[in-house]
Amino acid sequence: MHSLLKRQLKKNLPAHLREDTEMQKFLDAVEMSYRNYDEKLSMIQRATTISSEELFKANRELTKEAQRQKKILVSLELAMDSLSTNLVTEDQLQEEESKEFDVEKLAKHISHLAAQVAKITEEKNLLFEDLESQNESLNNYVQMVSHDLKSPIRNINALLSWIKEDCENNISEEGKENLNLASENLVKMDNLINGILEHATIGSKMESKMNVDINILLKEIEGYLPLPDNVSLNYDAHFPVIHIEKHLIEQVFAYLTTNAITATEHLEKGIITIKYEEDKEFWKFSVVDNGKGIPLKHQESIFEMFKKLENNDSAAGVGLALAKKIIKLYGGSIELKSEENMGADFSFTLKK
Repeated sequence: MHSLLKRQLKKNLPAHLREDTEMQKFLDAVEMSYRNYDEKLSMIQRATTISSEELFKANRELTKEAQRQKKILVSLELAMDSLSTNLVTEDQLQEEESKEFDVEKLAKHISHLAAQVAKITEEKNLLFEDLESQNESLNNYVQMVSHDLKSPIRNINALLSWIKEDCENNISEEGKENLNLASENLVKMDNLINGILEHATIGSKMESKMNVDINILLKEIEGYLPLPDNVSLNYDAHFPVIHIEKHLIEQVFAYLTTNAITATEHLEKGIITIKYEEDKEFWKFSVVDNGKGIPLKHQESIFEMFKKLENNDSAAGVGLALAKKIIKLYGGSIELKSEENMGADFSFTLKK
């Protein structure tokens, strides 16, 4: 348990509760849950780091193999060109005996190269299978640890609520504030675990694709997002219909729009505009706001896990990282253009 929280709890507990054995058991349980949370969060972070290293190593090996295959294909192409160039008529062979060409030798060489290609392909398939198995194991591990973390957090939150109800008349206003603060931090921890779990499992269980009318989707998102009266959300009626997993593209627009609301809600007139641009290869969208903007020094790290510009207890700092991962699943990219106090423009693409 955080030392400040422990001190405040003991300070503000009524005298008759300080020595109460049941209350002491409760405080011990809270402290043990904090320790378990720290240990298991550390385990998740280590697992995520290990997974990233494995993915990087596998990607590097696949790149080497792709280069090897490319060289082999170039050699085959040169061999075939050589074969076409040197296969001449019998009369020509008699006239140009000095230019004899060993077709049998070339055939053996091509056969050898074909065997190499087959072997490399087999190795590549085995590598993919191994990587897929490791990712599945990691996802199962993250889900298990997340479940083990969420259960004590929710139990502690419920116990704090019961203490507030049962001892309401015996706890000072400062004590109530501290209990509320503890409850808010437990909610923050729960959101953080949900974010880690969602980031780890995105792409592992894809839903069936469907035709999604982006105009209708944006209206649905506008209906459930907490849009303040001083902030307007603007988009025209010319958005496309995309064949995609609906819940994933919905998450991208929801994350980016929520960030824009946070950036503009302090203004007298906040403006958020969602745009679409025609392109032959990609669907191109952007979410633009006139809010506080993002300093240049934070623009690289803003898409990383757990990165937040402000200390918002309700945010887990994973929204933009999740959006980026979803966009990469569809062969796209996301970019940010922003200046401090000059708004922000998040633009992203999805490959058609």
